[in-house]
Amino acid sequence: MAGIYIHIPFCRKACHYCNFHFSTTHSLLPQMVAAICNELTQRRDYLLAPEGTIETSSELHIPHQVMQEVATIYLGGGTPSICTNEQLQQIFTAIRAQYPISSNAEITLEANPDDITPEKLAAWQLLGVNRLSIGVQSFREEDLQWMNRAHNAQQVWQSLQWAKEAGFNNISIDLIYGTPTLGNEAWLDNLDKALGLGIPHLSCYALTVEPKTALEKMIKLQKIASPEAERQAIQFELLQQWAAGAGYEQYEISNFALPNWRSKHNSSYWQQQWYLGIGPSAHSFNGTSRQWNIANNVLYIQSIQSGTPNLELETLTQIQQLNEYIMTSLRTMEGLSLAFVTAKWGEETAASITEKAKKIINSDHVLFAPSHLQLTPKGKLYADGIAADLFFEEQ
Repeated sequence: MAGIYIHIPFCRKACHYCNFHFSTTHSLLPQMVAAICNELTQRRDYLLAPEGTIETSSELHIPHQVMQEVATIYLGGGTPSICTNEQLQQIFTAIRAQYPISSNAEITLEANPDDITPEKLAAWQLLGVNRLSIGVQSFREEDLQWMNRAHNAQQVWQSLQWAKEAGFNNISIDLIYGTPTLGNEAWLDNLDKALGLGIPHLSCYALTVEPKTALEKMIKLQKIASPEAERQAIQFELLQQWAAGAGYEQYEISNFALPNWRSKHNSSYWQQQWYLGIGPSAHSFNGTSRQWNIANNVLYIQSIQSGTPNLELETLTQIQQLNEYIMTSLRTMEGLSLAFVTAKWGEETAASITEKAKKIINSDHVLFAPSHLQLTPKGKLYADGIAADLFFEEQ
């Protein structure tokens, strides 16, 4: 099983904190949609099953490599909900023409509250969209204005009401904590509002100062203060406590779901399943290598038009694959499987990880369950550093 990610690199406004690849000028949107459809055709072979996995045609008796079934489709960005219904139809037609889609595929569309209308929701359902990821960020007007979001608090409530009335049950919302405008009580109130609306999935992120963003520039100019690490740590701990009490699984450090409502697409990243990334700056992964498209709209379109996608390729060594597994698995609720490490990299490697982890286990940051290493709630604050301590160096 595999996934497809489509990057739509356009937004209505530039949020102060965002460093994703996007443009607020939409003149290239028609050409971008055409290029995305063409790239879906040009890179069709990327999702062929791993080498050696073949089937024989019953008519011709000729062995041939088969394409993996697509279990998840995710339109992200940027803001995919900017697209017209006709543009989205073009993209979905191209996907279905080239790839075998599972009958119960999870098909997610990222949308901003200000784009959502009853008419659009009905059109998205006809296209096969069965999951919405809505960029709420906060229910509070003060927070939204500070972030420079394109929507207001009223649009948050209205969009979620319309989505539920349209029959969308599988809804995720993004929330940001650790902003200067958000106190601890206000943060818990945001979470309670999501619970009250019956939202089954939350993606919660600490405010991060990314390079080349408006936020970084304003901090350098001393127009605003840097985010307080202590505030963010406290609000993360409050989030974990709240989620446990409200019945949400913290199945990944930043992702919380009611039982049976995990994101299948996001989970595929952490489980190192194959995925094809389409559009400028989109990444692809096939188990042994990673590819990413150029993060420039004009050059991306030109490269697709010429039939030679402008992308970079990194072939992962065994050590790099191991370190990626350590990093991604520790972020999940299930943790790092020593049995899996043994099967793929050998008993000596698993024993080395266990030895390295002893010091961390004693610090109350990691639990050593039978054949698994799992981060404690406290340890999740230090996930990147803990993973780095377990990394292996190339010989």
